[in-house]
Amino acid sequence: MNAAQKLLFQDQSFTNRFHTLGDDFYSHQMPTALLNPQLIHINPSVAKLLDHTASELNHDQFRDFACGNMTLQQSQPVATIYAGHQFGHFVPQLGDGRALLLGEIKNSRNEHWEIQLKGAGTTPYSRQGDGRAVLRSSIREYLCSEAMYGLGIPTTRALAMINSEEEVFREQPESGAVIVRLAPSFIRFGSFELFASRGQNDQVKKLADFVISHYYPEILEQALENNSNPYPLFLSEVVKKTAQMIAQWQSVGFSHGVMNTDNMSILGLTLDYGPFGFLDNYQRDYICNHSDHQGRYSFQNQPAIAYWNLARLAETLLSLMTIDEANEALSTYESVFSPLYMDLMREKSGFFEQHSDKTQLKDQEVLILALLNLMEKNQVDYTLFFRQLSNLNSNPAASQSAPSGVSASSAIQQNSPIMSRDLFLDRQAFDKWLVHYQQALEKAPMAAEQRKQKMDKVNPKYILRNYMAQIAIEKATEHQDYSEIDQLLTLLQSPYDEHPEMSHYAGLPPEWANKISVSCSS
Repeated sequence: MNAAQKLLFQDQSFTNRFHTLGDDFYSHQMPTALLNPQLIHINPSVAKLLDHTASELNHDQFRDFACGNMTLQQSQPVATIYAGHQFGHFVPQLGDGRALLLGEIKNSRNEHWEIQLKGAGTTPYSRQGDGRAVLRSSIREYLCSEAMYGLGIPTTRALAMINSEEEVFREQPESGAVIVRLAPSFIRFGSFELFASRGQNDQVKKLADFVISHYYPEILEQALENNSNPYPLFLSEVVKKTAQMIAQWQSVGFSHGVMNTDNMSILGLTLDYGPFGFLDNYQRDYICNHSDHQGRYSFQNQPAIAYWNLARLAETLLSLMTIDEANEALSTYESVFSPLYMDLMREKSGFFEQHSDKTQLKDQEVLILALLNLMEKNQVDYTLFFRQLSNLNSNPAASQSAPSGVSASSAIQQNSPIMSRDLFLDRQAFDKWLVHYQQALEKAPMAAEQRKQKMDKVNPKYILRNYMAQIAIEKATEHQDYSEIDQLLTLLQSPYDEHPEMSHYAGLPPEWANKISVSCSS
């Protein structure tokens, strides 16, 4: 046993439960060696998931393992096969064209983490591709998966990143890279679509049983207890988890960019970071992927697209349930998404009371929707506004103590350090909204400092704006300087904290940020 094996798996079982599904579900594939690999970053918080520290992994043997230049004896790398609807059109066979599942680790907390290399070379599903990732897109995924985790949104994780001297051509020559990803499972909606489209219902059932057994064991218990069909319960849980994830996306202004069914996780994880983007100015029709010419995956379309994708998943399971059962499970989506999204927006706006009457809740909803309309009309920065909104003095007396001849809204401005008003071109319209907002706060009184603390826990000060990733990319690709990756990772893993030394990343993006264009090319 070599040094890496002793270090990585001395007291752990390195297995691959996915293997038990059989050869119909994957192809055995060894990684392709990478030319002169360089380990440029290890994520300490993800290393802990494998019961290691970053320093324990910072050696040549781990580098070679992490880029595919060395395969451990226990590992049997596979590329998984799946199908998918891409931009609404069904593609009957896709698969891991540049990703390899090495196996999984069971940690000391009894958690199973699959380890996958993205960029490890060609597979049977590469479709004339080179099987490589490039450093540019690897940095974006590395940072964003951890940014999403920091925001509390379910996601795959990023353990390490390797650069190399291998030249990969995209729109221009770039350096080949590998990112090490972790997740409890990388199974997608498209995994079910493949077998259902082929009429292989036994494989559909086998896959469903595998997922339920390993990732939704409570469903089996519930089905046995009630003597019911477990598969509608399974679909309902996937619908619920997906709805919750999308509500969180919308509340933080995250746009995925390529919501194909093969990019949808069966566990409700944010999966496959490509041309993603966070909103700068609030813009409902924001399209972060310049390859999406029709705007199918625009920000405002994400909730409907997620439901459409879930309907495609439901179709694959019709050999295991009736249409009525499938439709009932799908109906869970709206009942989960809409209330959760509005609850998240209420909290972002400072409304934390748990027992408001329906009229009060409706008034808050109207107020929030009016705010979003006003923000869009005035091109107001989404993240910056809500973070600054917590500075508003919520003392009801503020609107009652206005000097003669001074409006209540002006008094509010004078009694708080809020800067949000300066973000609006039409400040008079914002002042009118502010009066109604203050009145709504007075109906749910809370100490100003307490409200601010609670709002700052749900409104991030920092998000991964495209220009921030671009700075890290340019330093890495042009100067082999990876320090920005480390700084941004630390910042984004705790985005609700102040980080005064990084406050320059909490303001409006620079003008040149508007020229950044991202696509599916990686």
